[in-house]
Amino acid sequence: MSENILEINNLKVEYKTAEINGSKIVKAVNGVSLELKEGETFAIAGESGCGKSTLAKAIMHLVPYCGGDIVFMGQDISRYSEKELGEYRKNVQMVFQNPYSSLNPKMTIRRILTEPLDINTNFSKVEKERRVEEITGKVGLDRAHLDLYPHEFSGGQRQRIAIARALMLKPRLIIADEPVSALDASIQAQILNMLNELKKEFGLTLLFISHDLSVIRFLADEAAIMYLGEIVETGTKDEIFNLPAHPYTKALLDAVPKFDKKTENYLTGDIPSGLPDGCKFSSRCKYTTEKCDFACPEFVEISPTHKVRCIL
Repeated sequence: MSENILEINNLKVEYKTAEINGSKIVKAVNGVSLELKEGETFAIAGESGCGKSTLAKAIMHLVPYCGGDIVFMGQDISRYSEKELGEYRKNVQMVFQNPYSSLNPKMTIRRILTEPLDINTNFSKVEKERRVEEITGKVGLDRAHLDLYPHEFSGGQRQRIAIARALMLKPRLIIADEPVSALDASIQAQILNMLNELKKEFGLTLLFISHDLSVIRFLADEAAIMYLGEIVETGTKDEIFNLPAHPYTKALLDAVPKFDKKTENYLTGDIPSGLPDGCKFSSRCKYTTEKCDFACPEFVEISPTHKVRCIL
């Protein structure tokens, strides 16, 4: 059985809104707990604004968290020294949704890919060139591309460059935050196939974030469904897609266009502006009862790998 490379325990991230109409606290991530096994692809799905990207940034230590802990390879990252945090970021890399905004437009691709090696290694110039050319080839780019600038590439090529940069230090874990959502379908397939191949070749663990369930079905080993900052269901890919238990999971799956079936588990109502006292999904669930408005459900274990947060 694979060891856990990453454990997230009751993680909480809060944002304070502007003072214009009175400052409020937004609970972007509200008590999330997850376990990632080494070598697997773990996917997180949910609507825009549910907290997926905030969770990813908290794992990367790019935003502060106000509760819970993140444990990487048995060590709590909140206790890391500055040097240890630098080592952590060598092992945990991130690929962002928009490759153009994440690549410096004033730097050539060669410079973009060499920069992590300049900062984090003592490689010679020859060793750096060798690593850059090796990784460039792995992501399907030519040596001739290295002296060009980001604006000279297509969106799919820029995302390949972003993935190459994430691979330069040979990390253990890559967090991919909606890496194909801005690409057309044919390019999406190329990038996803490439990620699968790179994962096997480099022995990577992937934390894949997406709102596209078809992408998750193709790529993931396990998946979690997120709503209003909370995980409402977790399970293997087959359990989530073939045996969904939470009404929100069913609604997301039913929203995928089908030619031979009408939508049954449709969503009603609007996303609440504040967190309800009870079930966070109660205002939009067609199965809601009076109990749902006041009782905050705990996880129920359906199988050793499948859990759902619902009182039904």
